[in-house]
Amino acid sequence: MKLNKPNTYGCVILLHGLARTANSMKKMARALECAGYITLNINYPSTRHRIKNLAASTITKALDQCPKNAVIHFVTHSMGGILLRQYLSEHSISNIGRVVMLGPPNKGSHLVDNLQHIPGFKFINGPAGMQLGTSKLSAPNVLSSATFELGIIAGTLSFNPLLSLMIPKPNDGKVSVEHTKLEGMTDHIELSVTHSFMMNNNMVISQVLHFLKNGVFKK
Repeated sequence: MKLNKPNTYGCVILLHGLARTANSMKKMARALECAGYITLNINYPSTRHRIKNLAASTITKALDQCPKNAVIHFVTHSMGGILLRQYLSEHSISNIGRVVMLGPPNKGSHLVDNLQHIPGFKFINGPAGMQLGTSKLSAPNVLSSATFELGIIAGTLSFNPLLSLMIPKPNDGKVSVEHTKLEGMTDHIELSVTHSFMMNNNMVISQVLHFLKNGVFKK
């Protein structure tokens, strides 16, 4: 867990995706720091627990690290966005600002549907990964719509043609563009980036900064 305090533009909590660490969000965190935001880039054990437990422990601790009365923004990658939705389904954040989700499986991922019974899938992705399918009862699909300012960036580039065949096009190799969308979202854009590395893409970083400042993406 790392907290940086350049000045008072607000506190940005960064939530990495499934089977990743805070290291995957380092470049994004540095860009946010340079733009003047307080940043909190945290690790959480994404493959060890179910989504509800991860959300409660991770986000509660993160909020405690932000300065009192600061506006709280979030930048999430993949399952990190589902953790935030889960948390907000049970708690309120009175000073929540803007949220940018990168490649979120807001309607689930078809990969989970197709691969969950493959030996080793649960071992690699854990109980939370098993919850990310597209059924009506999957974790993302039982959560409510957005009631906060939300910008979503969806990728359209895949480096794995085999996996992409399991997902409706366009997709980023893990999540279809359509399944990133969420009712109540403020803005949505598609960029030619892959799911696994979009958080390090300069176009993505630029759009994140633009949304946090303006409440819309740069078109």
